[in-house]
Amino acid sequence: MRTQTVLCAAAAALYLAAPTAYIAQSTGAASSERHLKHIRQLTRGGENAEAYFSSDGQRLVFQSTREGVPCDQIFTMSIDGSDERRVSTGTGRTTCGYFYPGASDLLFASTHETAAACPPKPSFARGYVWPIYDGYEIYRATAAGGLTRLTTSPGYDAEATIAPDGVITFTSVRDGDMEIYSMNQDGSGVRRLTHRPGPDGGPFFSWDGTRIAFRGRSFTPGAEMDDYRALLKQALWRPTELELFVMDRDGANVRQVTKLGGANFAPSWHPDGKRLIFASNAADPKGRNFDLYLVNLDGTGVERVTFNETFDGFPMFSPDGKRLVFASNRQARTEGETNVFIADWVD
Repeated sequence: MRTQTVLCAAAAALYLAAPTAYIAQSTGAASSERHLKHIRQLTRGGENAEAYFSSDGQRLVFQSTREGVPCDQIFTMSIDGSDERRVSTGTGRTTCGYFYPGASDLLFASTHETAAACPPKPSFARGYVWPIYDGYEIYRATAAGGLTRLTTSPGYDAEATIAPDGVITFTSVRDGDMEIYSMNQDGSGVRRLTHRPGPDGGPFFSWDGTRIAFRGRSFTPGAEMDDYRALLKQALWRPTELELFVMDRDGANVRQVTKLGGANFAPSWHPDGKRLIFASNAADPKGRNFDLYLVNLDGTGVERVTFNETFDGFPMFSPDGKRLVFASNRQARTEGETNVFIADWVD
């Protein structure tokens, strides 16, 4: 839900079944992906996305819908795709897993206390909309299987990530709009960070924990704002136009980074702290062909990283900056199949 995998475009027809699966070809679009070397496919089948590194860079947490798992649950695996484990309850729907710093404990959002069944998918009678399920609350899960609920507000609480010192940032509609908040790692000390009418969310801390990147859009009074607020009352929103922003960790000094048009989302930080990597359909603003891009914090130096004709999104660098993990439809066997890929990074 830090932008859901319903963005997935038509799947590629070719699928390679070798243990390391997809390795970028020396010809075609893949040859333009100069920053990515030795691309390896880690999951196989279903919808797998939002993979994020542990602080030691040895494990990944991700969400998956697959055979026997009717809606997203949280899993972990080693960075070679082995030792896969489900860590969520197996009931309800989950999203946005993230490792606590220096620990095997995990953070994720889940609807399992609202209902054991998967929440219903929204009707598209009002066009292309996404659900922001009221039942989502944020939990801390221990390696031993313990689960502690951290949020208790009515409405959507999700999209949580953690700073190196343990402070959590997340998205909530508790005050009637989609805004970004922070809290201590035990759920105390909740503080609202954004105060703009519109869908601010998907916050991601910089490596030093001093800044937060996020996606959003600020509305002015008019038809678009009215549509946004009407949908929000039904726990829906329309994520077709989004840009990237950066702010200090206390919410000060909000500044816009991108002005690309279309949907720009899932920002995370380059190891140098001077750039963001993110997903965008800037090359096809009305379409679903998303690729990964780099951008300087002042909005200059936009560089396209992937050139796949389907969906690439949810990028994150490993803590040492040597690898990039992302989700993609490339090499899918069926339409909508999304898998987790990892590559060596070449700057």
